[in-house]
Amino acid sequence: MTFLEAILLGIIQGLTEFLPISSTGHLTIAGKLMNLISDKNPEHWTAFMAVIQLGTLFAIVIYFWKDLWEIFIEFVKDNALKPKKFTLQSSSSKMGWMIIFGSIPVAVIGLGFKDIIEGALTKNLYVIASSLIALGIILALAEKIGKFKRDLKDITWKDALIVGFAQSLALIPGSSRSGTTITAGLFIGLKRETAARFSFLLSVPAILASGLLEFYHSLEYLQFDGMISLLTATIASAISGYLTIAFLLSYLKKNSTIIFVYWRIAVGILIFALIGANLITP
Repeated sequence: MTFLEAILLGIIQGLTEFLPISSTGHLTIAGKLMNLISDKNPEHWTAFMAVIQLGTLFAIVIYFWKDLWEIFIEFVKDNALKPKKFTLQSSSSKMGWMIIFGSIPVAVIGLGFKDIIEGALTKNLYVIASSLIALGIILALAEKIGKFKRDLKDITWKDALIVGFAQSLALIPGSSRSGTTITAGLFIGLKRETAARFSFLLSVPAILASGLLEFYHSLEYLQFDGMISLLTATIASAISGYLTIAFLLSYLKKNSTIIFVYWRIAVGILIFALIGANLITP
């Protein structure tokens, strides 16, 4: 992998991790076009994608630093230092519980299907294209029936589990972590910006866990030049990720997600067309 390829892949990761259009799908397409994905060792590509996700984790932490710090402090205060009943806890402490509840499904499913997630099937462009189109249609449905009235303070533990289960569906390549969670948020009546904000907060534990785990597993085969490319891609993903978060939260205050529906369907159809024309291998 060249220096420029690493930068490009990092930018793609940062852009597509937070836009509801699938980072896995777009990275895999780019990787195949660049001939960077080995059919013999697909888990190496999975590890690369998971590690550069740490760059987008840095972007979330930096962007939501005040929110995350307040959630942490209030959670410790209300549950450890001066324990209170849940109903009497601060809104920030309650959000800490919502993040915990929402992280349970992806932790259980992620560990249970780890071998499948890292296997060759998850790099299959037929699967990615189908997921892009399918979730695009579901997102369009959420836009049609969503109420767009609820804020972060209105999220219940049941809502958190629903969005958390949706996050676990993002383990299917082409689905998109932000795509599944924002879609679920719209279905339960959250405002568009609120759905995106909760999606980003909820992604912190999942991205941290998967990124660190895959980084540990990748150490056995990464050479020095590979580490340089990995670091470069991670930094690029952090920068582009931060800018993308700012853009999306601002965009969703006044606009719907329909543009991303069109993009997902268009990219899915394009993938099928490229495969049919033998311009890319599935």
